[in-house]
Amino acid sequence: MRYDFETLVRRENAGSFKWNDMKIKNPDVKENVVPLSVADMEWKNPPEIIEGLKAYLDQSILGYTGATDAYYDSVISWMEKRHGFSPKREWIVETAGVVPGLGQMVAAFTEPEDAVLIMTPVYYPFRMSVENNKRTLVTTELINTGDSYEIDFEDFEKKAAREDVKLLILCSPHNPVGRIWTEEELGTIADICLRNGVFIISDEIHFDLILPGYHHVSMGTLEEKYVNNCVISTAPSKTFNLAGFQTSNHFIANESMREKVTAARGYHSLNLMGYKACEIAYTQCEAWLEELLLHLDDNRKFVEKFVADNLPEVKVYDLQGTYLQWLDFNGLGMDYQELEKFMQMEAQLFLDEGYIFGEGGRGFERFNIACPLWVLKEAMERLLEAVNRYKERR
Repeated sequence: MRYDFETLVRRENAGSFKWNDMKIKNPDVKENVVPLSVADMEWKNPPEIIEGLKAYLDQSILGYTGATDAYYDSVISWMEKRHGFSPKREWIVETAGVVPGLGQMVAAFTEPEDAVLIMTPVYYPFRMSVENNKRTLVTTELINTGDSYEIDFEDFEKKAAREDVKLLILCSPHNPVGRIWTEEELGTIADICLRNGVFIISDEIHFDLILPGYHHVSMGTLEEKYVNNCVISTAPSKTFNLAGFQTSNHFIANESMREKVTAARGYHSLNLMGYKACEIAYTQCEAWLEELLLHLDDNRKFVEKFVADNLPEVKVYDLQGTYLQWLDFNGLGMDYQELEKFMQMEAQLFLDEGYIFGEGGRGFERFNIACPLWVLKEAMERLLEAVNRYKERR
């Protein structure tokens, strides 16, 4: 192995959202505990990015800076090489992160009387972007098969056919359930939406984080008529642990929809270091990504085996994409509020609680497994000890 995936950089007092939140939730948390919640990694960034940014600082003026030809070339080349999608340069609309972009696009693509469709359980900022814009939220629940999830196409089409539904926010790969939608599933989604006048925002931020044996299909590779009815939202942030640079790229082939977004966005420029970090990541860090995926696969397999060997009441769902593993703890007999308290106070595990993704997530936990394996082993041992104590009390 060429890169360091063993070193843990502790982030107390560094402004990290999840490290700060852990201390708020349990001020008495033990010193060795690492939070496994918010979707950034507990691994060091690719050294090529760190060294490249140092060199950039040595020769740059930190004034108002926009995207360069090299930036756009790197983004387009990455999409072509990794995902078989060949966007045109003029399709790219940058925003300071995918989530801020979602809010801007909901405002741009819908009117106050319109409704927006999402597939739950799903990443909670989808709901927030709808509610914050005072649009109507419409949900269709994914079908829980016991170890994975499927789309309820009958209900999906019924909701998409509603006169007020004008927009779908699609999570692909799906967070938190870890599904990669097949080309057939995406084609069905795209066709239903096109027939019913529903525009699609396809959030593909986890598009590079695909476990061995699986393949991500970007909406951008579908037929032209479908590509013209969607936005493909991407960023280097999840792939290379660059969320702090707030840099994302949205591919919008439909000119009129693209103009709506740029008008809603107003005067715009991203963080100049974000531009450069994205460019370096997409041109120099593919080998780091390939190694990362091997470590994620090892971590996924470890959690699956540990639970199978030690925690029969718990179900691990098949993780195909993302570094977010979805576990069902309903077999322990706690309600979701008891489970949250149990995790934070007894197991000293700080995760994303399943209920924040929708009612269908109650009793579930989302584990961020993007960390050194030894950190994950310590976390699972704490979980086992806490569960055994809990069962002794029952």
